[in-house]
Amino acid sequence: MINPPEWGDQTVGPLNGESGRGLADLLVTVIRAEKGVQSVCDLGCGNGYLAGQIGAHGYRVVGVDASRPYIETANRHYARANVSFRCAPFDQGLTNELTTEGLFDLVVSSDVIEHLYRPSELLSTAAPLLRSGGLLVVGTPYYGYLKNLAISVLDRWDTHHSVHWDGGHIKLFSVRALDAMARSHGFETIRFAFYGRMPWFWKNMIIVAKKVG
Repeated sequence: MINPPEWGDQTVGPLNGESGRGLADLLVTVIRAEKGVQSVCDLGCGNGYLAGQIGAHGYRVVGVDASRPYIETANRHYARANVSFRCAPFDQGLTNELTTEGLFDLVVSSDVIEHLYRPSELLSTAAPLLRSGGLLVVGTPYYGYLKNLAISVLDRWDTHHSVHWDGGHIKLFSVRALDAMARSHGFETIRFAFYGRMPWFWKNMIIVAKKVG
């Protein structure tokens, strides 16, 4: 993880306003479409909004984030009998702690992988949390040839990737790149879903993949 434990704030609700709300709604729809899912781990859960939305549909959810302010907010506003939160980084100790009561049916992570120096760390953490055949659902901003070309032609790269604030996106994924990374960690891609804008200019993409073996 690239942010210190003190990073984060007390924001309640979707972190990116209505766009974040729409993405969370799509993620919930994607998860509800999968049969046999009862337990969910939200890796990089932020302030807990998505975990709370998933839990509202009856799933058992554990949200994990390295940010203490976010986890404090999550516990105040979204913790329920079936929704709990942990403040911890992604590592083997986390895996051992979370799987004491069994493996998860699904691991979800939204707008996290693009912030990591080592994005593979997200997948190497997710894999041992999942039962055999368990599902991985990862959302990240979409980048493809046409979208990148349009940004270049319109001279919007500096605006699109502003360097004048701390944090931000340091890894950019295409469908092919995210699929390849998932496969390299023992996942088989089932499908992709997309959010926002017109086809091939989507704002976000979501991979749904199955743990093999």
